Amino acid sequence: MSTEHENLETVETGGASELDKTQYLTIKEERRIGKENRRTIRELERRKRSKTTQNPEYYRTAMRDPSNIVEFENLHTHFFTDVGVVKAVNGVSFDIPKGSVVGVVGESGCGKSVTSLSLMQLIQAPQGQIISGQIRYQAGDGVCYDLAKTPQSEMLHVRGKEVSMIFQEPMTSLNPVLTIGRQISEILTRHTGCSTREALEKSEEMLRSVGIARSREILREYPHRLSGGIRQRVMIAMALICKPALLIADEPTTALDVTIQAQVLELIKDMKKKLGTAILCITHDMSVVAKMADRVVVMYAGQIVEEADADTLLSSPLHPYTRSLMEAIPFIDKPVKRLYSIRGVVPDAADYPVGCRFYQRCDESTEECLKLDNSAPLLELVPGHFVRCLRECIK
Repeated sequence: MSTEHENLETVETGGASELDKTQYLTIKEERRIGKENRRTIRELERRKRSKTTQNPEYYRTAMRDPSNIVEFENLHTHFFTDVGVVKAVNGVSFDIPKGSVVGVVGESGCGKSVTSLSLMQLIQAPQGQIISGQIRYQAGDGVCYDLAKTPQSEMLHVRGKEVSMIFQEPMTSLNPVLTIGRQISEILTRHTGCSTREALEKSEEMLRSVGIARSREILREYPHRLSGGIRQRVMIAMALICKPALLIADEPTTALDVTIQAQVLELIKDMKKKLGTAILCITHDMSVVAKMADRVVVMYAGQIVEEADADTLLSSPLHPYTRSLMEAIPFIDKPVKRLYSIRGVVPDAADYPVGCRFYQRCDESTEECLKLDNSAPLLELVPGHFVRCLRECIK
């Protein structure tokens, strides 16, 4: 796979990364990029359809640590666009222990959602592709899958049943022309083979368990007739109806008011205790991380910049980006004249800068930061606390 990755890197370096970003692309350059992208996509799609990928020996593997339910190792997920190769996820590695809550935090565009969609194999193909790396998943029957290589025929048995996802926006995630009961019961009939009547009864019971009092009436309603809080609870019920071993919560409190946010987070924690489900919680809100997570992964520009248990990271963050995220949280007992904000924007994923990717936005940066090797693993400065920062490494 390393050879394949090197070959693809050759295509990428021939794309928009060589171009002057202050200039518009010429028609000739756009055609060249498009031609190279189509050739690469055809090769990746051909590999997916080959007979080798249908062999269980190809996509089955072994966990590095049996106590983990998921292990990301050097994951690269790219999108082939008209302006070059967008490296949305670039060498991500972290573990999700069984029964724990791992929070992934960072600004919009840092690769959080793409990481979770890679696990679910919901990346929009053919433009979006998992280029290299492993996503090892320990299934309930003891079989370990590399989800980055698992064919769709096998993913249908894993996705929705053993691994479920609460999507970011419940209004767009629910089908507007189907009733709530139809949408929830379909999951049970597909994965468990129970009858429609039995599925509706279990759906009603699940709606009650997530705090919806009028569960029978809600089953007959359409999504547009429900409030945002109820729709989010319906999404949680759909995700948990098959009692999955892993739940991915992608911004579960987006567009909800503060009171409903607290109720939804408390509900997810309660369901975790009842079912023993491991949770991958994706958010940009440090307060959600503080309330939910056992371990925290901080992402920036497609990479992990810091990782530690929640208490350690929140009490003594090491990376300047993590400290900036925490400083941006307002506190009622700390009045300020102006709320803090991180200057600048996340760099273009099609043309990442050399050295530390946070360099241009960091208040503590020096010329030495340009020498940071982004391909190197994170440094463990203290046991269990990892960071990608040259200044911290040389202290």
